Amino acid sequence: MSIELNDVTVSYRHSPAIHHIDLTFSKNEMWAILGPNGAGKSTLLKAIMGLVKTDSGRILWNNLRRSDIAYLPQQSDIDRSQPMSVFELAAMGLWYEIGFFKDVNTTFKQRVYAAIEQVGMSNFIHWPIAQLSNGQFQRVLLARMLIQQAKFLLLDEPFNAVDEATTTALLHIIQEYQKQHQCTVITVLHDYQQVKIYFPYSLLLARKVIAAGETSKVLTENHLHQAQITMQQPEQNQWCHR
Repeated sequence: MSIELNDVTVSYRHSPAIHHIDLTFSKNEMWAILGPNGAGKSTLLKAIMGLVKTDSGRILWNNLRRSDIAYLPQQSDIDRSQPMSVFELAAMGLWYEIGFFKDVNTTFKQRVYAAIEQVGMSNFIHWPIAQLSNGQFQRVLLARMLIQQAKFLLLDEPFNAVDEATTTALLHIIQEYQKQHQCTVITVLHDYQQVKIYFPYSLLLARKVIAAGETSKVLTENHLHQAQITMQQPEQNQWCHR
């Protein structure tokens, strides 16, 4: 099982957001995607999920179905005004197994309860999601993702507007879940220290791949400087020509 990107380019208004990306995410790995603002990190995840169209190249889901991939977008992309409870939001992770209109039976309910407890939200299970703090809401979204029991987990800046204590707790949960289920986690992050502690593999983007592989070899001063310099270059369509 793997997600393979072959010479992938995505453009917005004829300017490349990411270009000529070659990379493979394999089974049982922890990857962080990082880079300067505007580097194309979120675009890369959206391209993998088919939410944005690629201009060239191919993205292959090798031995994976759609239900094998769980995607958590940024909080700003999610409507929090929906009239639903913590339990109901978390239970949406069962959609691929039971659909939207079937009842959640006892076995599935226990799975939802377990996931909500795992993220520390048992005391809020009947709360409306509109009343949750950013950190609490993110915990429920993570529970929804874990309930899916997917083989690949894609998280887009999951800790924006979340306090440090909650961020650390969620990182521990993700790390332990990954070890237990031997799934692959791909997370867009900004905090280099978090990346060094929790993610053995990293992808440093600046619209193109600056470096990818073992985190200790990717997060070097030279690579980080190269990423900043690359992002300062004027946007030109000819970047997409090798």
